[in-house]
Amino acid sequence: MTSTDPGATAAPRPLIRAARAEDLAGVGAIREHAIRTSTGLWTDELPTPEQLEAWFREHLERGAMLVAVGTAADGAEGADAEEIVLGYASYGPLVPKNGYRFTAENSVYLRPEAQGRGLGTALLGALLDLCREHGMHSMVALVEAGNTASIRLHERFGFVEAGRLVEAGWKFDRWWDLVHLQLRL
Repeated sequence: MTSTDPGATAAPRPLIRAARAEDLAGVGAIREHAIRTSTGLWTDELPTPEQLEAWFREHLERGAMLVAVGTAADGAEGADAEEIVLGYASYGPLVPKNGYRFTAENSVYLRPEAQGRGLGTALLGALLDLCREHGMHSMVALVEAGNTASIRLHERFGFVEAGRLVEAGWKFDRWWDLVHLQLRL
């Protein structure tokens, strides 16, 4: 898949590909880190292994998840010559009702050491291409209002702010505002 970001440059590594069953542990570790340390996922509860596997399997069955994989040569801490998941991008229904079936919500998450290297841009570009191939009409990103890096990332692809909810979520003992960004595909 190729990125639709006009400023993106192609690099041979890391590789972006469709997620596979063997990526579960890597994707799960990234999600767990985001739950523990960030405002990207507004939950304080880690999923059980069964819940994580069900969520992951659902995305695999729909063909709705991509991963960026690399090796130690790509800067992945703790990696050797084997592939390691550096990040993932996925989409799911904005609302689980039939009328919303052509509007997707996206998620893009990276290992901390993979951030700031253009992987989020590459993953989001590839995910947008995938959503177009799957017949999606609209993509929505729900982003914590202080996460300017994520907001700018989405805006580079043409997402526009479609709304803002004040004090919509609670995490780390405080309220957080939520920005709704949208792109018509």
